[in-house]
Amino acid sequence: MNLNEFNQISKQQAQAMLNHCVQIPRWTQDIVSTRPFTSLDDLLDYAKKQALTWTWDEILTALNNHPRIGEKKAKANLTEQEREFSNREQSAIKHSSEVEDALLKGNLSYEKKFGFLFLIRALGLDHSEILQALKYRLLNDVETEQRIVKQQLSEIAILRLTQALSEH
Repeated sequence: MNLNEFNQISKQQAQAMLNHCVQIPRWTQDIVSTRPFTSLDDLLDYAKKQALTWTWDEILTALNNHPRIGEKKAKANLTEQEREFSNREQSAIKHSSEVEDALLKGNLSYEKKFGFLFLIRALGLDHSEILQALKYRLLNDVETEQRIVKQQLSEIAILRLTQALSEH
C-alpha cells in the first residue's frame, strides 16, 4: 500500500492496517482521524509524536499481544501481516535449540523481575546481540526498563508502518 491508498481506504481498513503495527487503539484512531497526510514523512512524524503520548497501561496491553522474542509458537496467534513483520524483524536470529533455550530463560527471568515482556527492536540484530541486550537490561530498574520498552515499541511501530506503506 502507498500513502495515497492509505489516505483513501476506509476508516476500518486503515485501523486494521495500523493495528498490525502496534495494538494501541488511541494511536490508531488519532492517525486515522488526521488523514489525509501530504507525505510519508508527515505521517511518520505524526505517528512518532503520538507514540510519545502512550501511557504505560496502553503499552502493557500492546505487550500482551506481542510474541516473545525468538518464540516460534507465540507467532501462531498473530495475524498474517504481524507474522510477516515479526519474521522480517527477527530474521537474523539463529534458530537452534541452544539459542531458543537461552532466549526463553532470559525472557522468563526478565518477566519475573519486571512483570512484563522483554521487547527489543530486533531488525538487524543477531541472537548474540539480543541476548547481550537482554542480560544488560536485566540490570535495570523498572522505571528505566519501562522507558526503554516504550522507545522500543515505538520504533517497532514506526518500522512496521514504514514497511506497510512501502509495499505495493
